[in-house]
Amino acid sequence: MARQADSDRPPTPPPLWRRFSAGLITGAADDDPSGIATYSQVGAAFGYGMLWCILLTIPLMIAIQGISAGIGRVTGHGLMDGIRRHYPKPLVYGLVASIVVANVINLGADIGAMGAALQLLIGGPALVYASFFAVLSLLLQVFIPFSRYSPILKVLTLSLFAYVATVLVIHVPWRDVMRSIVHPPIAWNAKYAVGLVALLGTTISPYLFCWQASQEVEEIRASQRRIPLKKAPWQAPQALSRIGIDTTVGMLFSNLIAFFIILTAAVVLHAHGKTDIQSSAEAAETLRPLAGRLAFVLFAAGIIGTGLLAVPVLAGATAYAAADAIHKPAGLEYTPKQAKFFYGVLVAASLIGVALNLTPLDPVKALYWSAVINGVAAVPLMVVMMLMGSRRKVMGQFTMPWVLKVAGWAATLAMAAAAIVMFATWGQ
Repeated sequence: MARQADSDRPPTPPPLWRRFSAGLITGAADDDPSGIATYSQVGAAFGYGMLWCILLTIPLMIAIQGISAGIGRVTGHGLMDGIRRHYPKPLVYGLVASIVVANVINLGADIGAMGAALQLLIGGPALVYASFFAVLSLLLQVFIPFSRYSPILKVLTLSLFAYVATVLVIHVPWRDVMRSIVHPPIAWNAKYAVGLVALLGTTISPYLFCWQASQEVEEIRASQRRIPLKKAPWQAPQALSRIGIDTTVGMLFSNLIAFFIILTAAVVLHAHGKTDIQSSAEAAETLRPLAGRLAFVLFAAGIIGTGLLAVPVLAGATAYAAADAIHKPAGLEYTPKQAKFFYGVLVAASLIGVALNLTPLDPVKALYWSAVINGVAAVPLMVVMMLMGSRRKVMGQFTMPWVLKVAGWAATLAMAAAAIVMFATWGQ
């Protein structure tokens, strides 16, 4: 009762910047170097032909990420921990396996892209830079508690404004852009279908669900006031309002940046006949002769900044999923001694990501197909999330309102339809 009394005191409104947390960080991390590569690829290959998809995903992302955040805030458990408590273990292990595989591939590509981007800017050995970035991210996660690390991640979200600046320094034919959004030039073939699934898999990705739910749990642990809403329903109005605003702002920010990246690739690369981009670093390098040095520098610097944000999110989401699946302590607020398995997965995922850059594995093809894996694997996970969010046994009195149900199921059906179309057009 003492905690309820404390929580009933009229809280001092926090500064605007402090009201944004899990949603903002998750949305910004979605535009990682791997995402930049995928967005650059579809922009170069299809011009303005997929800009409509980014607009379509805004309400879908807000809904599905809001649901994942709500599950974490209401139950006080990470997403995989919640699934483990209510669904068969084979389902949990299958979901975790797909997330781990896709995340580790993404980690390798992101780490390599950061090294390649710094090499473009200052010269020198890309692999050494990549290893440095990986180790730096790992050390920050291992030795800085989440309550002090989260503000660093929020500051890193500002790096995405590099892509807003990039659009401002190139000439954009806005009339053509608007026309393509209203009447998108959709190509009914396998290449377009795979590109669509890769884009959706990059934008609506399982690791984002895991991270945002887990960050809500971390913030409960780090706060003396916050309690899971099932145990402290009086905190719900403020908590759910914050989640709604935070998630909406984060996903709008994420999709705005994705829109600008695709637009940059369409205006500069596709328009000049450069339709096959193999990496985010190549996209940056190609901008130099076509759009000028300033656009090149902004684009390349953005890759490094977003990578510093996304790498810990990817590695952390992998560790959360794996530890939650077998009911091990999970959280960056724990010390390595308190959560050995969690930190072991965190370290292993990061090191494997670095090691992938030493193998003959084509990182670009692996990256593109990891986005496809994400797009396919997201469907069963989203179905389970929708079922969890609707069950009183899981959510108590805080089951999803009908608006979230409609938007969440729409997002799930969109991902399923994209995957079906891809398989139906395979080989054509």
